[in-house]
Amino acid sequence: MRRALATLGIILALPTAYLLLWPVPVDPVSWQAPQDKGYVDPFEPNGLLTAATGVDLGNYEGPEDATRGLDGRIYLTTSNGVIIRVQNRGVSQLVHVGGRPLGIEVAGDGSLIVANAELGLQRIAADGTVTTLVDKIDGAALENANNLGIAPDGTIYFSQSSTKFTAAGFGGSYKASLLDILEHGSHGNVYSFAPESGEVVRVMTGLNYANGVAVSDDGSFLLVAETGHYRILKHWLSGDLQGTTEVLLDNLPGFPDNIKNGMNGRFWIGFAAPRNQLLDNLSDKPYVRKIVQRLPPEVRPQAEPFSHVIAINGDGQVLMNLHDPSARFPTLTGVLETRRYLYLTTLFGHSLPRIKKSDL
Repeated sequence: MRRALATLGIILALPTAYLLLWPVPVDPVSWQAPQDKGYVDPFEPNGLLTAATGVDLGNYEGPEDATRGLDGRIYLTTSNGVIIRVQNRGVSQLVHVGGRPLGIEVAGDGSLIVANAELGLQRIAADGTVTTLVDKIDGAALENANNLGIAPDGTIYFSQSSTKFTAAGFGGSYKASLLDILEHGSHGNVYSFAPESGEVVRVMTGLNYANGVAVSDDGSFLLVAETGHYRILKHWLSGDLQGTTEVLLDNLPGFPDNIKNGMNGRFWIGFAAPRNQLLDNLSDKPYVRKIVQRLPPEVRPQAEPFSHVIAINGDGQVLMNLHDPSARFPTLTGVLETRRYLYLTTLFGHSLPRIKKSDL
């Protein structure tokens, strides 16, 4: 009997020791998540995105961001490491840039600027030539470049989501983002890059998963999505408040991803997923969050499929709120607005959702 009890004790002690002591890459920081109000005004659920249809991308997957070139074509980043173009529902490859391209914008000269999570900031010329603009900052490799905006004077502002959990080192940008958000260790930055001089300046730091970036049409301010803190920040680039940062939208109902300039001064924001109540409840319990990371992946908190995007103005007023509760196209990262369509970018899948603005 004693031997049986001892054996049972060892059997029970092993998983307990694993959950309490097994090394994990995260070192969670205590913080206080704001109380989730859910999808209430101005974020009430609706069916406005249910009319969206998907443009088939064939073998290309994960159109995380999009931009409209000066030639009128839509250019997409993909998880294949390829930039593709879409025109009249046809899809073709522009160039293979390698790594995991995330953000993409068109520069004033028609070239495409790409934020690549593994390779840094890249430029694609009209002939398809790819050059690296920034791959090191202060002697360290630029990893986790995520999203970008281009100011009227040509300055490029881009986010570095995390200096700790890199896409290359932790199984891709999505898995790395989960670790960074769980840790809440303030590893994110935003930088400016001046193409003419090559100067790189750190504009913002200490962010919890720095994500979407957009510059106002007049270049006076910058909007940044701080995904892990459920908020949108406004950083002033000129005027009396130059160099200061304020919270523009706080306590959002989901994880904000890309921010994209729309028409008439609008900014579009995609939500990759709704908030997770368990993670919020454990925000001030870092030791328990560490235990959560030791659980098998299939029983850790999972992202709930949902489709939600909004448009705001520079004062943070919500102008449009679009949902598809059935989540036919989940994990939406943002919106590219053209005269006729809203193109909905997404982390996963082989199609590019779009909806006619006349259907809204």
